[in-house]
Parts: sequence; structure tokens; C-alpha cells
Amino acid sequence: MNYFSSGEVAKNLGVSLRTVRYYDDIELVEPTKKVDSGRRLYSAGDILQLQKVILLKETALPLKDIQKVLNQITIERVLLLHKEKLVGDLEGLSLSLDHTHSLLNMIKLEEDIKWEHLIPLLGEGLEGKRQKHAAEMARVFSEEEQVILQENLPKLEDNSVEVEKWINLIKRIEHCLEDGKKPASKEGQLIAEDVMILSQDTFHGDVELAEKFWDVRKSEDASNELGFYPVKPEVLEFLEEAMKEVSVSS
Repeated sequence: MNYFSSGEVAKNLGVSLRTVRYYDDIELVEPTKKVDSGRRLYSAGDILQLQKVILLKETALPLKDIQKVLNQITIERVLLLHKEKLVGDLEGLSLSLDHTHSLLNMIKLEEDIKWEHLIPLLGEGLEGKRQKHAAEMARVFSEEEQVILQENLPKLEDNSVEVEKWINLIKRIEHCLEDGKKPASKEGQLIAEDVMILSQDTFHGDVELAEKFWDVRKSEDASNELGFYPVKPEVLEFLEEAMKEVSVSS
């Protein structure tokens, strides 16, 4: 029978030597042989037991529970636990990816973000915020309206062409404000017309929903409650005035 040292086992399994020794110390997986010098020697069966422990540990099962079930748990149960852990990991990664997209889009709009905006990347509070925003959406909009907005409203966490279009519109308005151009200017009118085209796609021609959304969007508090990106009041005022000019001229 071949035996392997603690160091060889640790290297082959991709864990630390301290971990292998610790599992022996707590009598979770003990080596088949120990020589007088204290050297631990592991058999193929011992290594299999260690592999079981490592896999169960990946499912976030505490060591004290692993110790109880190590020799009774079925392969199917291990796989189900592992699947649950992977699903949880994927959900966490998805939230972090969405937040990263949001921050990248914020940089396009603001050219600067604060360090505290990065904190949610640690995975804390993102799901809670989403639930809060969803509850507020349900309070303000009907189920049918929510479906339309959910399917068509661009979100900062999306990495899409539609998001880019809205970002560019906001930046164009900001440039108009910087250059002293009025909502009635040619550029202001073109912006308003582009917004109307995009709004038609977003709200499926539902004028009442569009007006309801813009009323909410103009309120900084309401926008925050719903999780919308905070657009500067002067940008919204410019856009509203420009759209009024287009309506009058048409």
C-alpha cells in the first residue's frame, strides 16, 4: 500500500498543510499511520475522506456537522448541497456584476464616483435594496405598468445600447447647460425629439404611464425610493421645457 505525507496530500488536494493537520487534530480525518517522529502518513482511503470533507466544506456545512454525517451522507445529498451553494454564489456574483455595470455607467455620467459606492461590491445590502425598491414600485405602479417598465426601462446595471442612448442624452443636455444653450435651441429640440422617440419604445405608446413615470422622475425623493439614478434637477428642467417647446411647435 502506498502512503503519502501530509505535505504531499495538502499539495495534491490544493489545501494548506495546516488544514490537513487540523483535521487530524480534531479527529475528523486521521492518517492511517503515524511514525514515531510524528510524521503523518495517509492512505488512498484517507485521502478520499479528506476529499469528502473538502467538498462538504464547499457547501458551507460547519465542520461539527461534517463530522457527524461524513460516513452517512449520500452522494446525492452532497451534490444537492453543493448545488445550493453554487446557486447562492451565482446570485451573489450576479448582484455584484449588476452593481459594477451601474458604477461604470455612473462614471460615464459623472466622471467620478465616491469610494462608498464600491462597498456593495462586498455583497452586503444589495439584495435588501432591491427588495425595498421592488416594494416601492409595487406601491406606485400597477402590475401591468411594472411589467412594461421592467421589460423596457433601461437600468444602470444593464450593459446595453439603450442605456448608452440615455446616458448620451443626459450628457448632451449637460453640454447645452454648460454652453448656455436654451431648451428652445436647435440642439435642445433635437434632444427632446430623441427623448420622445425613446419614450415611445419604453412606454409602448402609453401616454398616461409616460407622464406618471416622468412625474416620479422629477421628484428626487421618489426617484431614490424607486432606485432610479439621480438625475440633476437642472437636466430634468431643461428636458421638460424642451419637450414643451416641441409639443407647441408641432
